Amino acid sequence: MRILKVSEDVVPVGQFKAQAKKWLARAAETGQPLVITQNGRPAAVMLSPSEYDRITERERFLRSIEAGLADAEAGRTHTTDEVRRQLGLVRKRGR
Repeated sequence: MRILKVSEDVVPVGQFKAQAKKWLARAAETGQPLVITQNGRPAAVMLSPSEYDRITERERFLRSIEAGLADAEAGRTHTTDEVRRQLGLVRKRGR
């Protein structure tokens, strides 16, 4: 995602409503967010579905890393052998 450009990426809600089709097509084509203002203040940020998915997937990934690190710090870990036994992946001797 490129850096927000106020001259291109900020639009008043009235202009957005009047040209919604144009703004939706732009979001789909560029993936660039659009800041929609109301009474001169930011009111919403519109994202393309693919950009929203990218951001939420990244957030879920980062949260899972944080949870894993917290588990490791709290000693909630298993050895590879323990996991293999729990999954029934223990090899029999002689094979």
